[in-house]
Amino acid sequence: MLYPYGANRVDLIWQQPKIIRWSQIMADSYHQLLGKKLIDSVSTPEQLAHDLFHAPFVLVSHDNQSNPIFNYGNQTALQLWSLSWEEFTKTPSTDSAELVEREARAAMLKQAAEQGYIGNYEGIRISNEGKRFLIQKGVIWNLTDKSGKICGQAATFPTWEWLD
Repeated sequence: MLYPYGANRVDLIWQQPKIIRWSQIMADSYHQLLGKKLIDSVSTPEQLAHDLFHAPFVLVSHDNQSNPIFNYGNQTALQLWSLSWEEFTKTPSTDSAELVEREARAAMLKQAAEQGYIGNYEGIRISNEGKRFLIQKGVIWNLTDKSGKICGQAATFPTWEWLD
């Protein structure tokens, strides 16, 4: 079972105050850097958190430690990586890529950190079950809190292709 605590437990994730705040940071940072909305037609912070968590696209983020740990993955991401919320949010983001892909991934994250964001990113990642997939049309951007301090990076991509 993908979610050992059942669907009700997973659906509670987006309702946590820290996730509602983090969803707002991701959406605000995206809008500030790219000049467009991460998701349309949102009226409240709670609705934003709900819609992002249940979105049909992948949305992930990590903190800004030297070896960043994922601190958010929406339901699509959790399913793609075959991990529960608890597992995903303990995973170093470097572990999402195979060893041979990690140097390219690090260069891409550095470029995004320097420029604020990068668009149209493609890269190979690997699920918890060892299945490889190609990210397509990815966007990676820096996250800033209300004081303007960089607090992590996020990534989104609408499509992916499973590889042999």
